[in-house]
Amino acid sequence: MKAVVMAGGEGSRLRPLTIGRPKPMVPIVNAPVMEHIFGLLRRHGITEVVVTLQYLAYVIQDYFGDGSEFGMTIHYAVEDTPLGTAGSVKNAERHLEEPFIVISGDAMTDFSLTDVIDFHLQRHAMATLTLYQVPNPLEYGVVILDDHKRVSRFLEKPSWGEVFSDTVNTGIYVLDPSIFQYVPSGRPVDWSTDVFPQLLRNADPMYGFVSSGYWCDVGSLPEYVRANADMLLGRAGLPLPGEVTGGHVWRSTQGGAPDATVHPTARISGPVFLGKGVEVRAGAVIHGPTVIGDYTIIEERATIDRCVIWPNGYVGDGADLSGTIIGKHVTLKAGTVAYEGAVIGDNCTIGEGAVIRPNVKLWPNKEVESGATVASSLIWGAQARRTIFSAAGVTGLANVEMVPEFAARVGAAYGSTLPKGSRVTVNRDRSRTARMIKRAVIAGLPSAGIDVLDIGDVPLPVARHETRATGAVGGVHVRLSPADWRQVELSLFDDRGLDIGKDHQRKIETNVFREDFRRVPVADVGAISVAGDTVQRRYSDAFAARCDEAAIASARGRAVIDYGFGGTSTILPALLGRIGAETITVNAATTTAFGRRTPAQYDQDLRHLSAICRSIGAQMGAMMDNDGTRIDLVDERGVVLAPVTALAVIAVLAWRAHPGATVGIPAHSPLLFDVLARRHGGTVRRLAPSHRALMRAADDASRAGNTLPSAPRPGAVLPSPAVPAVAVAPASPLVLVGNGDGCYIFPEFHSGFDGMMAVARVMQFVSVTQGSSIADVAIGVPGAHLSRQDVACPWDATGRAMRTLHEQASRYGDSTSASEGVRFDYGDEWVLVLPDADLPLFHVHAEGVSHDAANALAMKHAEMIRRAVG
Repeated sequence: MKAVVMAGGEGSRLRPLTIGRPKPMVPIVNAPVMEHIFGLLRRHGITEVVVTLQYLAYVIQDYFGDGSEFGMTIHYAVEDTPLGTAGSVKNAERHLEEPFIVISGDAMTDFSLTDVIDFHLQRHAMATLTLYQVPNPLEYGVVILDDHKRVSRFLEKPSWGEVFSDTVNTGIYVLDPSIFQYVPSGRPVDWSTDVFPQLLRNADPMYGFVSSGYWCDVGSLPEYVRANADMLLGRAGLPLPGEVTGGHVWRSTQGGAPDATVHPTARISGPVFLGKGVEVRAGAVIHGPTVIGDYTIIEERATIDRCVIWPNGYVGDGADLSGTIIGKHVTLKAGTVAYEGAVIGDNCTIGEGAVIRPNVKLWPNKEVESGATVASSLIWGAQARRTIFSAAGVTGLANVEMVPEFAARVGAAYGSTLPKGSRVTVNRDRSRTARMIKRAVIAGLPSAGIDVLDIGDVPLPVARHETRATGAVGGVHVRLSPADWRQVELSLFDDRGLDIGKDHQRKIETNVFREDFRRVPVADVGAISVAGDTVQRRYSDAFAARCDEAAIASARGRAVIDYGFGGTSTILPALLGRIGAETITVNAATTTAFGRRTPAQYDQDLRHLSAICRSIGAQMGAMMDNDGTRIDLVDERGVVLAPVTALAVIAVLAWRAHPGATVGIPAHSPLLFDVLARRHGGTVRRLAPSHRALMRAADDASRAGNTLPSAPRPGAVLPSPAVPAVAVAPASPLVLVGNGDGCYIFPEFHSGFDGMMAVARVMQFVSVTQGSSIADVAIGVPGAHLSRQDVACPWDATGRAMRTLHEQASRYGDSTSASEGVRFDYGDEWVLVLPDADLPLFHVHAEGVSHDAANALAMKHAEMIRRAVG
């Protein structure tokens, strides 16, 4: 059998180690990763390989040649442009007439390839995926197998909120040549995102072989360090290239007997690998696991602890290195100190007494002056982050983590992912902190050749609308967090005014982490323009066009709106007046000196709003959040409606106004919505509970024309509340999406959460539904017995726990998609388990026939998670 070794990877997350070399050429214990892969293939009788190349192809060709020195016969298939994982193998199709194995040239493993091949041939499979169970499945394709080991479910690179297993695709496949029918020539095609889903849809024989042993995807700097340590500690099950002496010290035997020299007074505590020609001089101290590459000199009294040092290095007298990666031809002069996580690229020179702070990365060919301290822009302090994005966007403590320097980098990173010469809107809330950070973001974008349209400090819904309406390719909104005023949030939009997807987030993160931004020539630096009052006017015109002014003007009673000193007070009062609403304004603001209410102030203002509504007999009251995305609803009795009840009330009003319409709700919403939908002849669509998923569902409906085309006609004949349930066609319009926490989308207007439109639409619904009041509807909302528990779970156990829960749920006919966690349906009771996207915990939502039953369900499934975590 032949093997295809995929070796075209750039290895951007390994920078600066991969500047000047492709990822498969990064050394693990003194030999390139791909050389270890060739050794594995030889041990399983495979000596003829096709190597697919793209990035810096000549480096691999020069090193391995025709393969004869390594006991292999090598053919090369070079891509002019990247063709993807499947496209690159298609490019080598002429060499592959029989079943073949595909393996990555940049992963370390000791899997039994013979077992995988035998499994594939016995089942006459078109594709066999080699699988492995890992603690952190985020960067891989997650797989579920049925009882016959056929692949039944597959999701590429999930977020924590989408993880349904810890069994992942390792990128090692045994394939039949017939699979090439699914791989078109000459264009990028990936196995995981294009070919395997097609096999799954066609029910072609695709199997999974869960392998035991060792596997490490050397895709990041921490994984690179781990792979070296695992080799030295014997965990990888791969031979080390040297002879071992006492104390677990290996010395390279390349070219003959080991010739590394160690002074008698040096102290080495293994496991340590010493390459050819290494010198360890008097008084030096080396603690393992450490790798020291060929011809490196460790001077007197130097201390090295858990480091990887590449060939031809020099570590000066008294230097102190801890947890550091050192590239080729690096000189560290006397007294140099490098702390945990520092990475020093090839050909750098560090002067005497210089200090390299934790997690600093130095690109190749840098020179640091003697006595200098090199401190990275660790805007989040000394704490490492898995990602710069959270569910709320890019977040950080104001002026501690979220500082101007970091914001400018985010702007440059975002701009680098967009077409040069395109335009991005930038906006903020009314706080001074947001103004500071916004200006920093604006500084970063033009450097990448992006034009900036500064739309001021309009509410967030206006910013989303403006981004979409003006044809911008994206947008940035800066605000203090609604949950914690000490936090700053950067919301990044796409061209539809929606939060960018995770694929786009990954590109931005890659640019930030590798500090690789597009810097355009002076003539191409982006322009900065200020929008003026056209932004509010454009939003106001569109807003009014989507409202039934006659119905709102004829509504009985006034509405009391508390603006909370937020930006909505500059636009909504005039807008409500324009469409004929009679309102009373509370807590409007005209200065940026106001920031954000504390939770105690918010509760106090909500009580005041309740009292005003009750005392004047107002039709309704609404408490706006600072940024115009969320409202608390108060009825004419002065009762503050719980957010779920408020969503149910607005849903009923929407169904009465638009018979047969659809309302989108989060997957963990109670069954009362189904009861109300049947009662009012409507439809409920349960959606993944993230804000982006809800907005995306609304936008998909809008693109498909599956929303209301315009405001309802005044005087339309409407059903009474007692209309029986009716069958609704799948194309019933989506009129409302709510998150159950006071945020609402009206897709016919735009696809973002908009508290201002929610106020107007509630007034309109109440008017056109022949005199229904909010209180009347609220009284008719059924009760629900809900319970919720949060269960702590380490990140590295989340995938394992989700796999176990999925297996348990399948016994009850679970059909919930991966993006909605794992759902257990028990007739009139249910449980939904959702991994948190940002924190190492699970949310367990339960509904029972009684309060005690709901609590019991939540506790039972929380315990199920704890047992799965172990």
